[in-house]
Parts: sequence; C-alpha cells; structure tokens
Amino acid sequence: MTGEAGAAVAAAHRRDWARVLAATARLTRDLGLAEECTQDAYAQALEVWARSGVPERPGAWLTRVARNRALDVLRRESALRRRLPLLVADEVAPGPDEVTDDRLRLIFTCCHPALARETQVALTLRLVCGLSTAEVARAFLVPEPTMAARITRAKRKIATARIPYRVPGPDQLGERVGAVLPVVHLIFTTGHTAAAGDDLIRTDLTGCAIGLARLLHLLMPADAEVGALLALLLLIDARSASRVGADGRMLLLADQDRSRWDAGKIAEGTGLLTDALRRRPPTRYAVEAAIAAVHAEAPRWEQTDWGEIVALYGVLDRLWPGSPVVRLNRAAAIGLRDGPAAGLTALDPLLGDPALATYAYLSAARADFLRRLERWTEAASAYEEALTLTGNHRERTFLLDRLAEVRGRA
Repeated sequence: MTGEAGAAVAAAHRRDWARVLAATARLTRDLGLAEECTQDAYAQALEVWARSGVPERPGAWLTRVARNRALDVLRRESALRRRLPLLVADEVAPGPDEVTDDRLRLIFTCCHPALARETQVALTLRLVCGLSTAEVARAFLVPEPTMAARITRAKRKIATARIPYRVPGPDQLGERVGAVLPVVHLIFTTGHTAAAGDDLIRTDLTGCAIGLARLLHLLMPADAEVGALLALLLLIDARSASRVGADGRMLLLADQDRSRWDAGKIAEGTGLLTDALRRRPPTRYAVEAAIAAVHAEAPRWEQTDWGEIVALYGVLDRLWPGSPVVRLNRAAAIGLRDGPAAGLTALDPLLGDPALATYAYLSAARADFLRRLERWTEAASAYEEALTLTGNHRERTFLLDRLAEVRGRA
C-alpha cells in the first residue's frame, strides 16, 4: 500500500482492527463472517479513501462499512430474523458499572477454555491483534497452511459449540481470566522483540497487549494478578524508546540512556505492583514485575542490585517450576552478579535442555560470558550459533558486530 490512502489504511489496521472486528462480531455472532466483512471494509477503504480522501474518524468509517456488509450478508442468508432478538438484547444500554468494550468480548471468546492454549493464542493474534495468518504461523514456527487450517477449525468449533460472545459473569470471571492473562503476556512478548523483520519492537502488538491488560484491570480492579500483569507490561515497555540508538542499532540494557525511560509508566507500574503485592502472596507476574522494577529503580547499570534479581528469579522458579527461560535468566543474572565464569557454570546444566535447543538467547548469553573471559574462539562459535537462531534484523546486526569483534581478537 502506497500513498496517503495506503498509509492511512495501514495505520487504521494497526489501531482499529480489533475494534472493527469485535463490533462486527457482536452483530454477526460469527467470527468467520465478521472477519470477512472487516477485511472487505479495509479493502474498500483503500479504494474509496484514495478517491475521496481519508475520513475524519477512520475507525468509525470502517466499523460502519463492515457492519453494513455483515447486514447485507445476513439478509441474503435470511438469518436476520433469527438473530434479531439477540441483536436487540445486545444493544440495551449498559449500566454505569458495566464494561462494554467489544474487544473484551472478543478476547474472552478467543481464550475460551474449550479451545487449546496454542489455539487461544493463535486466534487472539489473528483476530484481536490483526496479524496475518503468515505472521501467526511464523510465531508458532509452523507452515502457513497448517496455521490457516488450525484457525479455521477453531472458528468452526466456536460456531458449532455455540461458545457465547460475551464477557463471563462474575461467577466465572476469576476462572476464565486465568486463561486470558498468559495470552495477553505472549502477545506483548511477541511484539517486544519481533521474531523477524527490520523492527526490533512491534508497537502494534505491545500496544494491543497493554490495552487489553488495561481493559481487564478495569473489569477486575481488585484482582492482584491482573494488576501485576499490567504492572509488568508497563515497567518493561517504559524502556522501549531507549532500546535502539540514533544509528538504528540495538542497545543492551547496560548501554541504554535511562533518561529516555518513560517515568510515567514506571510510576504507574510500580504503584500497581505495590498494590498487587499488598493484596496477596506474590504470583508469577508480580515477581516478574518486581524484577523489572529493580531495573527501573537503578539510576545506572552499575548500580543494579543483581543479588536481589537473582533472589527474585529463585522465587519465580519455585512459582513457575519447569520454565527453562526462568532458569536461563537466573543463570545470566548470576553471571552479572558473580562474574562471567560463574555465569558459564550456571548455564552449563541448560545446554542439553531440548526446550532451549532453538532459543538464541542461551547461545548469546554464553557468547557474552566467553567474550568477557577473552575466550575468543569459543565466543565466536557461540555467536555464530546464536545467529543461526535469530531472525530479527537488528538483533542479527548486533550479533554480527560482536562476532566481528571476537574474530578480530582471536
């Protein structure tokens, strides 16, 4: 898409896709039909906006066109009469304490417990975040036709099982939100460091995740785990502006300009974390948020309290047993607290873990410790291994620079 209209459609896709799809799904009660109508609306926008100009409220324009298209289809299928009672009931004015955002309905539908977890994530990425099927397939490391079939089966199951398109009632909300939070977290991590492409961060995904976490917090303000997840996302996202330098190269935490960190997000995240810890014993997201808060509180890299971070990762390992990424992060923190030799020793038990066999950060952590020990040849080999497992352009550039450095010293 080129030109002003193309840029406007692309921006509207990033900003409004979930709202348009969710509003249309509320009308159709059929996710497949709603998705088709939403896609048609975006295609029509590309043509109409190029001819008539971009409307003042693109999201509202797209929603109107998608819903009108859906009504046309329903009329042709003679289904409107059967659906009319549902539509009338759904359009009743909500009470002042009700959360009415259609995106909540959409995400609770995508994360229904009748669906497998990987299906929940795939549907949410496709329908809530607007990723293409190819992008979702890359996130799962499966062929695109496989993912397309998986998403189609999931939408068919939602229809045949008559999974309701609504926010769960108070008696089910606590149980159901437990399935939603990991999906929101995964959306954020998928955007925090893009698996492939030229951009280090996909702000459309991180923004989508933070927006969903805020909606859940609005719905359940007393739920400590919801508040802790929102705190975690805010504390990590506060550093996003400093992760890429003026020359476009990726910057590690040690090299970032901390004056560019978002003080507002840090303050909000710290407040949410404090409240979550006050309400109940710490859970997974609260401990992860506490680790992010330790980084946020350090005015300089050299003043980071690595002892506290190692201890917090120990707590997290007990709360989330069996997570190889937690053990990897704890080992890296040990190396930063006690020195690179200690870090290598802590990493050694993880080298044979099949869950980390394709995880680039294990090789990158080993490479960094070997570089600091001036074991240049071994460091070069570890950087080469990390490169084979990395698809993001900015991460690859960083690793290539480090590889050239150690090769030059070998």
